[in-house]
Amino acid sequence: MKNLLLEIRASIAYVTVNRPDKLNALNFEILDELDRVFTDLTTNSEVRGIILTGMGDKAFVAGADINQFLTIPADEGKPFSENGQRVFQLIEMCPKPVIAAINGYALGGGCELALACHMRVLSEHAQLGQPEVNLGIVPGYGGTQRLTHLVGRGKALEWMVTADMISAQEALKWGLANHVVPHSELIATCEKILNKVKQKPPIAVTEVINATAAYFDNTINGYDAEATAFARCTATKDFREGATAFIEKRKPIFKGE
Repeated sequence: MKNLLLEIRASIAYVTVNRPDKLNALNFEILDELDRVFTDLTTNSEVRGIILTGMGDKAFVAGADINQFLTIPADEGKPFSENGQRVFQLIEMCPKPVIAAINGYALGGGCELALACHMRVLSEHAQLGQPEVNLGIVPGYGGTQRLTHLVGRGKALEWMVTADMISAQEALKWGLANHVVPHSELIATCEKILNKVKQKPPIAVTEVINATAAYFDNTINGYDAEATAFARCTATKDFREGATAFIEKRKPIFKGE
């Protein structure tokens, strides 16, 4: 791959957007590579969690490559947006937990990429924002929907129509950030979360992700999705092991079965 780095260590996949000279700005090639990588990671049994970050200490993804934007014909705006939405939904629906390690600017498409991840851990100097109105457009990769779901319509609208930057501490206050940590602790904090997850039964973890994802899809009854996920879990050997271990007051041994 030209724009992404991928490394797998101790069941954690590290995906790094690698265009530091462009502040890791999104381009057509990065979208294609994200599509390929997350399609593969979804079915990789070796991987239990994913950390997505940007190269360097200045930017997670500082927006989209505006030069490429200007090449989009007027009649291709909708399919362009829909393709980005599809790729980011692939990340959102990944059956393994995906944490955005936000090491700097996450603006425009970069903010939308972070919002598509299941969790967000921010460096103290990180800043988020949806400044698309400054270019005469709107967020096109799901930002209007995910930001509204996460913080409510009023605050989401304020940030999007003013193009205000969102500091790490404000992101934490409004629930956009799970944690805000010193830059030197960013990846370690993400690893700490995923190392806890790795001790849990993988089928149950996946079903939690599936059930919570239903909340964001108005075509799905979330309560029905939860009941279906619960039923799938009760049919697993891991459920029997977890319940038996609890009764026997011992540590369970989960096998993903």
